[in-house]
Amino acid sequence: MRDAVIVEAVRTPIGKRNGFLSEIRAEELAAAPLQELVHRTNLDAALIDDVIMGCVTQTGEQAVDIARQAALIAGYPASVPGTAIDRQCGSSQQAIHFAAQAIMSGDMDIVVAAGVESMSRVPMGSNHQGVK
Repeated sequence: MRDAVIVEAVRTPIGKRNGFLSEIRAEELAAAPLQELVHRTNLDAALIDDVIMGCVTQTGEQAVDIARQAALIAGYPASVPGTAIDRQCGSSQQAIHFAAQAIMSGDMDIVVAAGVESMSRVPMGSNHQGVK
């Protein structure tokens, strides 16, 4: 079995509710570290096999596969797929596990694992509207 290693870690600043990051859409916020990751590693983004992104509240601006949207905004080629997962408080951690499992199994070589959430723009629980 192959080893999976973390080559680089990048994140955005941590914001406050309705703070200076609240005007930035979540997919644009998520795209910034994706761009920086490629820059820091001097990696050809076309070599990325997948972008796996944890996002708990996948509704409104954070719906419709935010991982894929962020990758495209970051300038990744259209050939790079993306998927968003919701494991509640463990979504980003699960993205890392899925990425490592894909690499260790030999299914993929380079996977970006990430997480995003904009609670100023998409409030917690807003994906549960109408649920009784």
